[in-house]
Amino acid sequence: MKRIGLFGGSFDPVHNAHLSLAKAALRDLALDELRWIPAGHPWQKTRAVTFAGHREAMVALAIEGEPRFVLDRIELDRPGPSYTLDTVRALQAAQPGAQWFLIVGQDQQAGLPTWHGIDELRSLITLAVAQRPGVPEVAASEAAVRTIELPPMTLSSTELRARCAAGLPIDEMVPAKVARYIDQHGLYR
Repeated sequence: MKRIGLFGGSFDPVHNAHLSLAKAALRDLALDELRWIPAGHPWQKTRAVTFAGHREAMVALAIEGEPRFVLDRIELDRPGPSYTLDTVRALQAAQPGAQWFLIVGQDQQAGLPTWHGIDELRSLITLAVAQRPGVPEVAASEAAVRTIELPPMTLSSTELRARCAAGLPIDEMVPAKVARYIDQHGLYR
């Protein structure tokens, strides 16, 4: 049975902590593949997100060289809000028989009760939660929860956007190709 991880988000921008989490998920969950799924229309974001084409391009640059990382456009190609439940249903229909793991940060786990169709979603996937520094542990009510061990990293996309806007360097926080892309396209200024 193929083991597939699903790693979604706005990735605005993708950064080194995302990559660390993805690599840890490959290792800790013994995944055959990890699909990076940039959100097309993230329904819970209160701020405007960067054009999807830029976010997709940055993810593609960040994951180059790891054959088990796959960029999946499913949410970019689908109109309307990006509901994880719709994504999981479509992926499972296209690839029945696989075991699916939804990779989330500990901060996201706390918000799961607000997700569209969360009860059905929990029945379709194994939840894999990455420990995040400074975020209290959430008691897991679902039986199928795995933990991903991560070194402490406090990096966030919010911080990166603020640094770019202030003209501060981000070279140590994102892959070099992503830093060049952000600079070339004048993103987050």
